[in-house]
Amino acid sequence: MITDPVLVNDWHPVATAAQVAERGLLAARLLGRDLVLWHADGSYRAWADLCVHRGARLSAGAIIDGCLRCPYHGWTYDASGACVHMPAHPEQAPPCKARAHTFRVVERYGLLWVALGEPAHDVPDFPEWGRAGYATAVCDPIAHVDAHGPRLVENFLDVAHFPFVHEGVLGDQAHAEMDDYEAHVSARGVVSDPVYLWQPTQHGAGGGGKVSYTYTVQRPFTAHMHKRVPAGWWGPDSPAASHGLMLAITPHDELDSTVWFIIASDAYTDNDQLQREYTQRITAIFEEDRVIVAGQRPELLPLDLQAELHLKSDRVAIAYRKYLRQLGLSFGTA
Repeated sequence: MITDPVLVNDWHPVATAAQVAERGLLAARLLGRDLVLWHADGSYRAWADLCVHRGARLSAGAIIDGCLRCPYHGWTYDASGACVHMPAHPEQAPPCKARAHTFRVVERYGLLWVALGEPAHDVPDFPEWGRAGYATAVCDPIAHVDAHGPRLVENFLDVAHFPFVHEGVLGDQAHAEMDDYEAHVSARGVVSDPVYLWQPTQHGAGGGGKVSYTYTVQRPFTAHMHKRVPAGWWGPDSPAASHGLMLAITPHDELDSTVWFIIASDAYTDNDQLQREYTQRITAIFEEDRVIVAGQRPELLPLDLQAELHLKSDRVAIAYRKYLRQLGLSFGTA
């Protein structure tokens, strides 16, 4: 079990709300702990995936009249987690200790976020979500990534790798130079100036130009980027556009993470189309990243700024490392 208090007392995405609402019951894993997510009477719940009677998995059970029934002996738990029925002894009132272990869960941005401890902060803000003129979508999750959250987040914050890892899509080696910018740690977390980089257009007609990325990191495993592109980027007559992209990491176990991308774009009007097209795009981009990040050594992100070499183009990453050190994060760091 992962006991880092910074992560235990924080919110983490574990599944889409639609997935749990459709199935009613879903197994998940967070920080080395097995969870059962379930939906009844319009509410979502996150419990330890364990019946207190003989340790069976509640996720293999069934939802009956708004209660969760264990598949082993039929012990039935109400929405609060209290056992209300023991079929072998229907006349006996269940003991007070017969309770499921419950956790906090909230729905935000189409995802279910769970906190195993006592979160001091809300789920990170996504400023474009719900903004007029923006379509929104949760991309299909990318599961079982063999990397720790800090390395994955830092890769998301790193623009300088675009011309080499994502050439032809996000960059070009002939235009790898970057404008200067600043990034710092504030009360909000990590905040950057707009970071400008040359990119090829996305309408397939060739050409390109400078786009800007502005980053914020409000929590250790969640980062946000706002991207602005000039007119003509999506098509010859397309107007200037922008989108917000949130990266959120689910730490399951050591070197086992799920990567979530949540998108809000004013270049789309249809949420379903955005979900289909951006899932395909971001998955292809991430698979190129996966090879790099899974092979980085050390696997733990060094927080000692003397451990690796840094340039001006690394300022967002440097600020992120300072931020993690201030928080005292130990999981995934060295």
